[in-house]
Amino acid sequence: MKYYYSTSRWINKKRVMFFSAKLVDISCRTHQLQSRSVSLLSPLSSFPQMAERTGSVKQQLANLVKSSIQATFPGLSDVKPQVAVSAKFGDYQCNNAMGLWSRIKGSGTEFKNPNSVGQGLARNLPQSEIIESTSVAGPGFVNINLSNDWISKRIKDMLVDGIQTWAPILLVKRAVVDFSSPNIAKEMHVGNLRSTIIGDTLARMFEFSAVDVLRRNHVGDWGTQFGMLIEYLFEQFPNWEDVGNQAIGDLQEFYKASKKRFDDDASFKERAQRAVVKLQGGEVKHRAAWKKICEISRSEFDLVYKRLNVHLEEKGESFYNPYIPDTMKELTDKGLIEESEGARVIFLEGFNIPLIVVKKDGGYNYASTDLAALKYRLQVEQAEWIIYITDVGQQQHFDMVFSAARKAGWLPQPEEKKFPRVSHVGFGLVLGSDGKRFRTRSSEVVRLVELLDEAKARSKDELIQRLKKNGTISDWTDGELEQTAEAVGYGAVKYADLKNNRLTNYVFSFDQMLKNQGNTAVYLEYAHARICSIVRRSNRDIDTIKKTGTITLNYPDERALAFHLIQFAEVVEEACNNLLSNVLCEYLYNLSEMFNQFYTNCRVIDSPEETSRLLLCEATATVMRKCFELLGINPVFKL
Repeated sequence: MKYYYSTSRWINKKRVMFFSAKLVDISCRTHQLQSRSVSLLSPLSSFPQMAERTGSVKQQLANLVKSSIQATFPGLSDVKPQVAVSAKFGDYQCNNAMGLWSRIKGSGTEFKNPNSVGQGLARNLPQSEIIESTSVAGPGFVNINLSNDWISKRIKDMLVDGIQTWAPILLVKRAVVDFSSPNIAKEMHVGNLRSTIIGDTLARMFEFSAVDVLRRNHVGDWGTQFGMLIEYLFEQFPNWEDVGNQAIGDLQEFYKASKKRFDDDASFKERAQRAVVKLQGGEVKHRAAWKKICEISRSEFDLVYKRLNVHLEEKGESFYNPYIPDTMKELTDKGLIEESEGARVIFLEGFNIPLIVVKKDGGYNYASTDLAALKYRLQVEQAEWIIYITDVGQQQHFDMVFSAARKAGWLPQPEEKKFPRVSHVGFGLVLGSDGKRFRTRSSEVVRLVELLDEAKARSKDELIQRLKKNGTISDWTDGELEQTAEAVGYGAVKYADLKNNRLTNYVFSFDQMLKNQGNTAVYLEYAHARICSIVRRSNRDIDTIKKTGTITLNYPDERALAFHLIQFAEVVEEACNNLLSNVLCEYLYNLSEMFNQFYTNCRVIDSPEETSRLLLCEATATVMRKCFELLGINPVFKL
């Protein structure tokens, strides 16, 4: 696969002319969206390709509860199983009794109250190796205790067959994740960090869950700013083609200088505006300059993406421009677009302002492009879930675009709970220690490449100091020091962002994120390396005992760790369904804490239970590594 890198979204656009490429007739490549609408609540059995997979523990219990509901109340086939982790009386809890009672009360049923409903549900649970015992409490809560033998077997099977067998089953088959989007001709800065990291993690979790993910960078590569940049390039370097990349030099400074000329010089501004027309008209010289500027921008972005290990496929604004006229025509034909004060707009219920889709001067804008892109993603790429990761400030814009798409019949209404669906994943600001937007002392935005380099440098310094203090520096090669510092430094930056609820602002602090105690990536890397060290010190062939050993759960801390391990799949499922990466971070941190409790109370090496406990160690390390991978963090194996 070929990867490209993002620039930015631009809101105001001059009217664009079509590329010389022949337009694709979208309508002939698609079928009616309504015919492929899939209920978000559809049972797993309606997806044949998923039948061989067991799903999460919660999904398996939900299937058992569903069977019990159907056996107990044959006329209530629409009831959705309500299964949750129990905090007190069991491992899981079925909470359907009260809802069922409200539907059957007064109908002459044999059941007299919610508790009796719960008793009936417990009796009719199918026989299963998963369940050890059940009990009913209060108003019909069915408490479910899992079989220790089944938990042990599930962990052992994962160690033998791989953690992919624990991937959750999601109802969506193909998703577009639209993320990152730094500005063209500008270096990536800390403001681009959140979209890039959050988007990559969501894409990784969906990919792990066997979803076909289209990682999209909606590049702002076709706006009025290019006239300014191209004209400045021509002015400063008439022979720019011979000079090459040196003509532009520092992208940040080149953009600033051209913007200043555009703002201060009326004649330059007029020439820049004419340059846009020539670019959009396909003039060869201007098109070549445009390509060169985009190419240099991508090279600069590549430096950051390589550090972050983030992959993106570019389909920018220029790609969707040929589809805008057809999109506007369809919306007009459906009576959605109206004239208003010289512009063409869509009036939407629930909004005080209309959605402008064609400006007064006849030009297209951000909404025009997003509607064309949305239609393409739904009808050509056949995406069932389209996820946009931008700051919370763009929430209203996307709400209006989604509302217009529903009005056009491209999307089902939210209350229908069907695919295809769209979601805006908003996020808060990155703040400095002063509580304001994170900037340098000179009030410049912080360049992301410099931030990552500093994280690595600090991590390396601390690692070297610790190894010298411990007298183990001679055990490390220069390559190991470099790789470990990079993994820990970059991982610290990512985790500090991802562990927070994305909707909130967070304070960027190297001192906090590089601590080796508390909920930090450094602490988690240490925890993982420690587990690997335990397995190494045992001098046992872990691959052999994976196949021949057994896991026993005779002690509370063994059982607690094992139970937390098998919840991994449902945690990923929850993180995907709610688009919240911090759910996975919380699970990972709790797993490390639970392992510490286990290791403190349960001796591993040279204990009678050594084989079983080594398998629990290896299972914990395996799950931790998968969590790291989903968060885009490289694990380290010694520290």
